Parts: sequence; C-alpha cells; structure tokens
Amino acid sequence: MTNVFSTKKKSINCKGKLLDFKIPKVMGILNITPDSFYDGGVYNNLEKIENRIIQMISEGASIIDIGAYSSRPGAKQISEKEELSRLLPTFELISKKFENIIFSVDTFRSEIAKIAVKDYGISIINDISAGNLDENMFETVADLNVPYIMMHMKGNPENMQQKPVYDDLIKEISNYFSEKLEILNKLAVKDIIIDPGFGFGKTIEHNFKLMSEFQNFEVFGLPILVGISRKSMIYKYLGIEQSEALNGTTVLNTVAIQKGADILRVHDVKEAVESIRILSALN
Repeated sequence: MTNVFSTKKKSINCKGKLLDFKIPKVMGILNITPDSFYDGGVYNNLEKIENRIIQMISEGASIIDIGAYSSRPGAKQISEKEELSRLLPTFELISKKFENIIFSVDTFRSEIAKIAVKDYGISIINDISAGNLDENMFETVADLNVPYIMMHMKGNPENMQQKPVYDDLIKEISNYFSEKLEILNKLAVKDIIIDPGFGFGKTIEHNFKLMSEFQNFEVFGLPILVGISRKSMIYKYLGIEQSEALNGTTVLNTVAIQKGADILRVHDVKEAVESIRILSALN
C-alpha cells in the first residue's frame, strides 16, 4: 500500500479557513433532487432550501453538501445541463446570503465542479466516483486548489448494487484509494478526504464488515468521511422504514467516530452533533 502517512492530517483549507478535525465535524445533506432515496423532492423551492440551510447551521453543521444528481441504487441518469440547472438557483442563493458558510458540491462532473468553485465560491468537491466518471476531474481539482472528497464505489449508481462481489473487501478498497492517491499526489492536490462508500456497490453484509474494520483506513493519514445516514444497511437489516432509521444511524455514526471518522455526512444534523459532543466529553 502506498501513500501511508505517519500522522493523520487533522485539518483542511477551505477558502482560507482552516477546518479542524480534532473534534469530528458534521456535514449536513441538502438534496435538491426529485428522487433521492430519503428526502427527494422535499427541498423543491428556494424558500425551503434557505430554511433548511439555516436550520442545519443552527444545529451545528460545519459543512453543507449540495447535491442535484441522485446516486441512490438504480437512479435515473440526468444530463450535465439538467444537473447544473438544478444547482444554479441554490448557488445564487448561497453566494448572496451564506458567503461565510462552508459548502461542498456533490458532483462527479468536472465542469460543474469548476463552475461551483470559480463562479459561486463553493469550498469542497465531493465526488462519489473518485474521478472514474469524468477523466478530467483530478486535474480540475488540482487547478481549483480546493479540498477533494473521493469515495469508493464499485460500478456506477445504475449497476452498483447488482450482486457486488469482493475477494477481500478492505484490501480492494484500500488498493483503490492507494492508486487514486498516487495520481492526486503527483498533481499536488493538497487536501484530500477519503470516503469508503457505504452502500455504493456493497451488500448489507459488506457494509457491516466495512464498519467493523473501518479503523484500517486510518493508515492513509487522511481525514475520513462516513455517509451512512438512514441507508439500507440500517432499515433493511432492522426491517423498518427509512423514516424510522434515525436511531440506527446514530448508533453507527457513534461507532464510526470511535473508529476514526472525521466527518459525518447526515440528514439529521442535531443528533449527529450531540453524539460527537458526548463522545468528546468522554475523551
């Protein structure tokens, strides 16, 4: 395995602001899609979007992640033009009213990343494909000089849950990150966050193994993001609805923090922040 660091990086530079991970941070999810798995279609006008941003900030979110392309299993593909048309009104809103807040854009398209950062001051690129769905993404991130979240995904959102198979789950994900980091390091990308991709090309059993061995990714010495909020590994395993999956989400987020997670990407900001506060008090 390459790119092993002796100490874990504990901060990233977001538009000149240092985001410190000595205490884990919460990333609030803002889906402006009609078909996301949990809250698709909820935030369908600017008033609701603004109110949601204000709510997440008041509850303690350090980052707000904006996505306009649903990556749920089997999600319908949309064009780059459609994705951008969904994003632009929200970008306009935040550039006028929330300029001091750290926002990330959840996109795998380099042109959208470029517009988000250069025209609207978005701070972080969150790419579910780690450059696999757009060959220009790595060079774009290097040129933009912004933090980059790269996630592990087997396949793409359309086919990723069609019987995913691994010979050695942790080893394959680790090798994936090693290969990507080698390229990014050569491009001098400074601030990289890794996301092992719960639910992306993984069965429920894979997801629980991934959580049980999550601490293995500390070897990269980089901040680690966890996104398990209300996912099927919780509600399908427990035989409940997504609307009932907050308790399971909180349990797994707590485990993730204990195993080295630095960012929790969640729908429910208040509960995640409270979990972090209690764990911090214990430590």
